[in-house]
Amino acid sequence: MTGAAGSGVETDRWTVLRLIRWSADYLEGKGIEQGRLDAEHLLAHALDVGRLQLYLQYDRPLVPEELDRFRPLLRRRARREPLQHVIGRTAFRDLELKTDARALVPRPETELLVQLVLDWARGRGALTAIDVGTGSGCIALALASEGPFERVWGIDISADALALARENAEVHDPDGRVVWREGHGLRNVPEARVDVVVSNPPYIARGEAPELEPEVREFEPEMALYAGDDGREMLHELIRSAPTALVPGGLLALEVGLGQALSIRDTLMAHGGWSDPTVHEDYTGRERFVTAMRRDD
Repeated sequence: MTGAAGSGVETDRWTVLRLIRWSADYLEGKGIEQGRLDAEHLLAHALDVGRLQLYLQYDRPLVPEELDRFRPLLRRRARREPLQHVIGRTAFRDLELKTDARALVPRPETELLVQLVLDWARGRGALTAIDVGTGSGCIALALASEGPFERVWGIDISADALALARENAEVHDPDGRVVWREGHGLRNVPEARVDVVVSNPPYIARGEAPELEPEVREFEPEMALYAGDDGREMLHELIRSAPTALVPGGLLALEVGLGQALSIRDTLMAHGGWSDPTVHEDYTGRERFVTAMRRDD
């Protein structure tokens, strides 16, 4: 094939607009629904410009060096590697985070989990929190930068994920309010109790793996995805262990899988350590989050 992803291209034939259109069709042929948007992000990255700046130069011919930078990016995305891995970054609330295969790509719905915590924290001061399964550090860093948190512990079982989180902290946590610790769940936590335990834990059942998109199934770390036969293993562990880590009246905030919210709420209601378990919806109206308060001693 002679084209943007092939060889032998006459550079004056490939304008910005033509390359975007060709690449969009190419990606959509590989099963990528938002081919046009991804093509724009990839080309903007290759040209080191903002995506919206492409609209001002649709008729500009691309030179060979620009095509050479773009082609491998397009090939990687066509193999269903996540866009965020290909360009190496993603936006999360007010942060631009480094992203790669070491940790789960931060999801837009997780921004709402952060917002639930920030809403609870409003009007309070000098709070502390633990982010269990911190991954890229997105939740911990967002809480430290936006909320009244003087200390946040980001805990993850993966040393690779923590290395990525620390790289993001170099940019977004200059005051060092986030402390990173390697460990499983709440087994390596500060001795003093904290005000908030928040987590976007693994919640996918092993048997659901074939149903996942290739971007998730083939490129994201398994330990950040799967949690036992029904996906609730880590959620149940947090429900059992978080009361010992929280002050009385402290908040537990969890992101859960589709179809899990009501059962997790019921588990919290049946557990002696929790009050006011509440289900919250995501941007699309799906039941995605559960919060509860630790009962007073």
